[in-house]
Amino acid sequence: MEHPQGKWIFLTVLALCQVAAMTLWFSASAVVPALTQEYNLSPFQQALFTSSVQVGFVVGSIASTLTGAADRLPPKVFFLVSALIAAAANAAMLLPEATSPLLPFFRFITGVCMAGIYPIGMRMAATWAKGDMGLLVGVLVGALTLGSATPHLFNAVGGIDWRFTIQASSLAAVTAGLGILLFRLGPAYSRAPKFHIRQVFFAWKIKPLRLANLGYLGHMWELYAMWAWIGLFLMASFSQSMPLDQAASHAKLATFATVGIGAIGCLLAGYLADRLGRTTLTIASMLISGSCALAIGFFFGASPWLLLPLCLLWGFSIVADSAQFSASIAELAEADIIGTMLTLQTSLGFTLTLVTIHLMPYAVELLGWHYAFAPLALGPFLGVWAMACLRKHPDAIKLAGGRK
Repeated sequence: MEHPQGKWIFLTVLALCQVAAMTLWFSASAVVPALTQEYNLSPFQQALFTSSVQVGFVVGSIASTLTGAADRLPPKVFFLVSALIAAAANAAMLLPEATSPLLPFFRFITGVCMAGIYPIGMRMAATWAKGDMGLLVGVLVGALTLGSATPHLFNAVGGIDWRFTIQASSLAAVTAGLGILLFRLGPAYSRAPKFHIRQVFFAWKIKPLRLANLGYLGHMWELYAMWAWIGLFLMASFSQSMPLDQAASHAKLATFATVGIGAIGCLLAGYLADRLGRTTLTIASMLISGSCALAIGFFFGASPWLLLPLCLLWGFSIVADSAQFSASIAELAEADIIGTMLTLQTSLGFTLTLVTIHLMPYAVELLGWHYAFAPLALGPFLGVWAMACLRKHPDAIKLAGGRK
């Protein structure tokens, strides 16, 4: 039997690889302000740098779900190949002009490969779970969050040369692909039996899974729109009270902090959810993040010392519950289809993000930054209702060892 210490050594390896690989997700989004200044990108083109990845991820996730690849292929090989292809596609962005249609295509390929990294990482973490599913998945989502924030740090360090961010994230992903070979699967790992298409419909047919997925959809309605646009919001807000170049540099660091603090939220929430309950944690988190979405616009143009604490609270709470929806699926679904159910859940959620990511420019135009984020609150408030319903269901006893 593996020594308990070995478990955390391997999970640390997995988390570090996840951080490095996930820098690809927002590598282009982080440099959108610089590209917009250099190439005068339209709002649609700006949104496309993020949404192309989302579309690719959805396509990759659906393909993985329909083939059962998430449960049938060796996870480390799946992760390695996905990371290397994604790194190559990301680096290829440096070849054409920023206005070329090839760039969204390269971002799409990157997104397809993310389906072999993010949900597969959760699948690998789950093989070590023993009464701590929420914490383990929280570690992985925390790694995703830190990885998503890191390009903003690369962007700040790289200065005005946006190419540095692209190069650094590609190199990080290659390192992640090779590093995953050091990971060892836990004792709960097993190959899935032959895949049947009817498994895809379990996520909607079975009420507890349906409610957990509805909660996740409410969470995703808000999350990626905030992550994609908070940098431009902060830059616009800071420029009201300081010179533009100073506002830009401060906004990059503030965006890194706002997104990155979510990693701490994931770890703390994972620890608490295993002790207080999945639905308790997700309901509290969504109430806080939804309230922040409503309130943040009223601080637009205010002193950064007033705005930043609210942004940090929003960044902390908006992703803190994310792992618990995945942990809920892992506890509610049959063991031999957990990978497929997790991949299907993420594909549904990321499909929804396409709506809010592309609606945000129109919300800014129609409502201004003072109210543009407010519609995002609809998602978490719907999620609160779904998780409250799940809490009342008899199968909720399966969550967090009966702590709901």
